[in-house]
Amino acid sequence: MAQARMVADSSAHSPDIIWRPTAAQVQGSNVHRLMVRHGLPSYEALLDRSTAEPGWFWEAVVDDLGISWYRRFDTVLDLAAGLQWPKWFRGGLMNVANDCVDKHAGGTARRKTAVIWEGEEGTAASLTYQDLYEAANRLANGLQKLGVGVGDRVGVFLPMIPETVVAIMSLAKLGAVVLPIFSGYGPEAAATRLRDAEAKILITADGFWRRGRQVAMKEVADAAAALTPSVERVLVARRLGREVPWTRGRDFWWHDVVADQPREFTTLPMDPEDPLMIIYTSGTTGRPKGAVHVHAGFPLKSAQDMAHHFDLRASDIMFWFTDIGWMMGPWLIYGTLTLGSTVFLYDGAPDYPGPDRLWSMVERHRITQLGISPTLVRSLMPLGEEWVERHDLSSLRMLGSTGEPWNPDPYLWFFRTVGKGRCPIINYSGGTEISGGIVAGSPCLPLKVASFSGPCLGIAADVVGEDGRPVRGQVGELVIRGPWPGITRGFWKDPDRYVDTYWSRWPGTWYHGDWASIDEDGFWFIHGRSDDTIKIGGKRVGPAEFESALVSHPAVAEAAVVGVPHEVKGEAAVCFVVLEPGLEPSEELRQALKEQVVTSLGKALRPDDLKFVAKIPKTRNAKVMRRVIRACYLGIEPGDTSALEDPGALDEIARAR
Repeated sequence: MAQARMVADSSAHSPDIIWRPTAAQVQGSNVHRLMVRHGLPSYEALLDRSTAEPGWFWEAVVDDLGISWYRRFDTVLDLAAGLQWPKWFRGGLMNVANDCVDKHAGGTARRKTAVIWEGEEGTAASLTYQDLYEAANRLANGLQKLGVGVGDRVGVFLPMIPETVVAIMSLAKLGAVVLPIFSGYGPEAAATRLRDAEAKILITADGFWRRGRQVAMKEVADAAAALTPSVERVLVARRLGREVPWTRGRDFWWHDVVADQPREFTTLPMDPEDPLMIIYTSGTTGRPKGAVHVHAGFPLKSAQDMAHHFDLRASDIMFWFTDIGWMMGPWLIYGTLTLGSTVFLYDGAPDYPGPDRLWSMVERHRITQLGISPTLVRSLMPLGEEWVERHDLSSLRMLGSTGEPWNPDPYLWFFRTVGKGRCPIINYSGGTEISGGIVAGSPCLPLKVASFSGPCLGIAADVVGEDGRPVRGQVGELVIRGPWPGITRGFWKDPDRYVDTYWSRWPGTWYHGDWASIDEDGFWFIHGRSDDTIKIGGKRVGPAEFESALVSHPAVAEAAVVGVPHEVKGEAAVCFVVLEPGLEPSEELRQALKEQVVTSLGKALRPDDLKFVAKIPKTRNAKVMRRVIRACYLGIEPGDTSALEDPGALDEIARAR
């Protein structure tokens, strides 16, 4: 079983290996320290025990990472409610803000840099752990005066700026629940999430820079707040210094709220299972799913993956090119600060004002861990290697990637041109509901192109066929068979949907919705989504969100949206639209409908193609057959179409214009 779950010994002499760790790299790694501490002879032995004895492993992790407790737990893992609803660290009291900020500011690390930020226009700033502690305390005091208390949901609709870190830590201190919202969303996409969570306060900024232009943010926040009856206050950080519309009595400037507030605030002890965050992730149907995460869940999984897979140490600087609205944004902040390392934030385009912006920041700030998506690598490759070669990237120790599957050429470009063949690419795949990775690379194991070494430590992953039994050497479904602390505590206000989504296919098995395979040498590979979720530049968006935006236009009667391969973005959205009776397709209407999606969901999610059709392929019970639509659009065999109500609908897709 062990050799089926990770790189096997037979891989040692495989000609396909592109990177092998040196003895010094292995022995100096965080994960080797953990192995030695517990007398385990190999990484394989550690992986085996981590899944066979999850209670032992996660207690070992909290001790290894130095997680602090106001009151230590009595029971590590309680499965009385079933595998779907585990309870971790019962009897304990803690707060993630204490681990990320307070304990560092109260010790020898107080003068250490916690956050480095650079804006697109060149502005830069940094916060020590003491600075972050005081800023978070002042904001916590200010938010408390605005009525924020334990359990209140607060939207964080901000670019990647220092205030974002301060806001997240302040809300944790108060026992409130953070709702991270993608900074590029339009009003309806933001409001959908705010309404579902019944957010009390929305924290935003006046705007941000993108490609040398100012992008208004407060106006989007205003429109979203107008669509969300529960929002009572809007707190605005000054990023650009521009004039913004103002609603007296509702809107407050950040700097006014924190002015004259005390620099001390007593962080509230929380139950490890108390909600910390709701991250919205899109499914294939219906409204976005609000994955609920807790104080001893998401942050712990983030920090553990960083420590044991990315080998992040206190002396390191971690930069992942992301946004606060995507899982990797909170992952970056919680994980890095828990480990007492330095988090680097960049608020801007990756190739502005020149194609070497990323590489110049790595050199300038001596970044040690760099994570970017395959989509971004594919977009930077055509610009030429010379932009990379201009900069000293010798500070890098680890490269990271997530978001979608690799293809070999971009992977090798990242490995050879950026990492010079000496930095492993820690390929990382999991999800918002996981709190991080299901599978990942390891600093202790070799790598093949586009591969994963195996499951993340503590994750009992497998690849199975239609019958739920393990398969090897062929593509199957990625599943998890055991508990871990980072598992979502269900969907906000919708526990049945959570169970149906992840636990209903095979008994006692988490069904993730990814195609995966394990080769003859034990290397793992991800092959994309097995459900209808669309991944555009690594951003997961459900087709229902696109379709809702389209049918809100008065000209549209029905819509179906699918994801298709894209050489840069990984996937692109293609829309099929049925018009209201009496209306005729036109290029003007096509562009108007694309703009409708942009207005609702944001520019990053603009459809690549939009086709007009007379009917949408559906089953007899009116379910849209997106798998068949996608196959017809791509000109490939659609497979079983016996469930179609009207086979003639396929002809509509084939001849759509």
